[in-house]
Amino acid sequence: MKILVINCGSSSLKYQLIDMDGEVVLCKGLCERIGIEGSMITHSANGGKWTAEVPFPTHTEAFMKVVEMMTTGEGAVVKDKSEISAIGHRVVQGAEFFTKSEIVTDAIIDKIEEIAPLAPVHNMAHVQGLRSAKDVFGDKVPNVVVFDTTFHQTMPKKAYMYGVPYEMYEKYSIRRYGAHGTSHRYVSKAAAEYLNCSDLKMVTCHLGNGSSISAVKDGKCIDTSMGLTPLAGVLMGTRCGDIDPSVVTYMEQKLGFHGQEMADYLNKKSGLLGISGVSSDMRDVTSAADAGNDRAKLAIDMLSYQIKKYIGAYSAAMGGLDCIVFTGGIGEHDERVRANVCENMGYLGISIDPEKNLMRTDDILDISGKGSRVKVLIVCTNEELMIARDTKALVEAL
Repeated sequence: MKILVINCGSSSLKYQLIDMDGEVVLCKGLCERIGIEGSMITHSANGGKWTAEVPFPTHTEAFMKVVEMMTTGEGAVVKDKSEISAIGHRVVQGAEFFTKSEIVTDAIIDKIEEIAPLAPVHNMAHVQGLRSAKDVFGDKVPNVVVFDTTFHQTMPKKAYMYGVPYEMYEKYSIRRYGAHGTSHRYVSKAAAEYLNCSDLKMVTCHLGNGSSISAVKDGKCIDTSMGLTPLAGVLMGTRCGDIDPSVVTYMEQKLGFHGQEMADYLNKKSGLLGISGVSSDMRDVTSAADAGNDRAKLAIDMLSYQIKKYIGAYSAAMGGLDCIVFTGGIGEHDERVRANVCENMGYLGISIDPEKNLMRTDDILDISGKGSRVKVLIVCTNEELMIARDTKALVEAL
C-alpha cells in the first residue's frame, strides 16, 4: 500500500509518499509560496533532488504538480496516481470533536473549518488541502485526517481547564488543547518499545521552531505545555511562550497595538528572535552566543531553564519520572540545550553522558549517564510515518 502524506500550510504543501510494505519513503518534497509570486516545488526521489519555479495559484495546482513529479521524469516513483491507495493529512486542531483519526467526509471537512478560529492559519490551510486533494484524486481515493490534538485528549479536566469563568469553556470551548500530538505519540511509543516497558512516567520534549513538552504516563498524555493555541509553553523560534496576560494589555497600551497586531507581535516577533535580536533559528542563535553575544546566550539559557521547569513540574504531576525524550530539530541536534536542561538534575535521578550527548542518531540513542535512574533518550520523530500508519489502519478497516 502506497500512502501520500500531506501537511498543508497557508502557502505551502509538504508531502511524502510512503510504501507501507517496509515503511519506505519513496519521495518527498515541498511546494512553497502557493498563491504568491515566485512559487516553487522541491522534489526528492531516487537519490536526486529537483527544484523548479511553477505558478501555484491554489493548493489544487500544487497537488497537480506533485502528481506530475511523482509519475514522470527522473523523480518518478510510481507510474500513475492510481497506485496511491490513500492520502493522510495532518490537521493541527481537532478541538473536542475529534478524539481519533478519521476517514474524511464532507461533514468532517466542514467541522474542521467550523473550529478554524481555534487555529485560524493552520486549519483553513488544511481545509484547502483536503478539498484540493479531492479535486485532484477524486472520491475513489480515501483521505484520512490525523489531528495534532487527539493525543492530548486523555488529559484530565484539571489539567486542560483555565481559571476563567466556566461559561467560557461551555460557550466558546476555551481550554488547553496542545499541539505536536502526533510527534509526542510517535516518540513516546518508540521510547516505550525501546525500553521494553509500557508503564512509564515520561516527559517528551518536542523542541524546534515550535516547541512543546508533554507528560506521558502509561502511554497516555496527562498534561502538555501548549494551550488553546500553539503560543503557550516554552520560548520558541518567534513565539513568546507563557507570559502574564497583563503583559499583553500593558504592551498594547505602550505600543498602540490592537487585536491581530498584538497577536502577530507575540507569535512572529518574540521568542528566540525577540530575545536574541539575531534569528529565530537556534543554529544562528548558538553561533552568535559562541561569538560573545550576551542576548543570544540569554535566549538559550531561557529556553533551557523553561524546559527544566516543565520536567520538574511534570515529574511532580506524574508522581515520579522514568524517562526523558528529546526530539524535534533542537531536541535531536542541539547538545547544548540537552546538557543545560539535564544539568544539576541529580536530585531527580537525571544525568547524561557528555560523550554520548555529542553523538548523532537517525533513530534512538540512549545518552543516560552512568548510574542515571532516569533514562534520557534522543528519539528522532517521524510524524509522517505516524500519519501513514493511522491512514493504513483506517483504510484497511473499510
